[in-house]
Amino acid sequence: MNRDRVLVVDDEPQIIRFLKPSLTAAGYDVIAAASGVEALKQAATQSPHIIVLDLGLPDMDGKDVISQLRSWSSTPIIVLSARDRETEKIAALDLGADDYVNKPFSIGELLARLRTALRHAAEKTGEQTRLKAGPLEVDVLAHIVKLDGVPVKLTPKEFELLAILVRNVGRMVTHRQILTAVWGPAHSEDLHYLRVFIGQLRQKLKATPQTPDFILTEPGIGYRFNADAAS
Repeated sequence: MNRDRVLVVDDEPQIIRFLKPSLTAAGYDVIAAASGVEALKQAATQSPHIIVLDLGLPDMDGKDVISQLRSWSSTPIIVLSARDRETEKIAALDLGADDYVNKPFSIGELLARLRTALRHAAEKTGEQTRLKAGPLEVDVLAHIVKLDGVPVKLTPKEFELLAILVRNVGRMVTHRQILTAVWGPAHSEDLHYLRVFIGQLRQKLKATPQTPDFILTEPGIGYRFNADAAS
């Protein structure tokens, strides 16, 4: 069986020493880079399936690495960084990172994020347009939403909002990305507007108190569709 290749980009040798055996034991092949320039070279020559990227690199900011990678590559990128300011997370995600894990971190959380990002990338090759998560069924092309087999009536904007999250299932989508996609660039800062619609959508997707939460919030950053919600 082919093993997924992970490119780990970090200038801290102890992080590399920790991650290499952990990722190898989890079934990944690991390649490493200690600088932005080396990371871009490895990404171009080694064709990794996913990239774990620190933002604090010695030769360039990790966000510049994301920007350059996204000009030619759709390889999933998980940012792994000690920078915990919301502005840093938002900037990295807006530039095209798929997820963000803070240092210090648990290997279990990182492995879960890797699996989710790789699954999303595999689904994206045939764009995710139909999804079943527990009692919820969404058909993006047919504009049909069902909860426990019962059709859910959504307004056009509520459906567009849900479709954006479903198409990026498991991936963090920032406020700006959602607002720009659904309402246009002129509304990219209308966070209150977005929160109202998210609240309405959550209410319509909550049939009973036991119904799982399908829309997860990352405070100050954005939302993620929870495809792993249990039935």
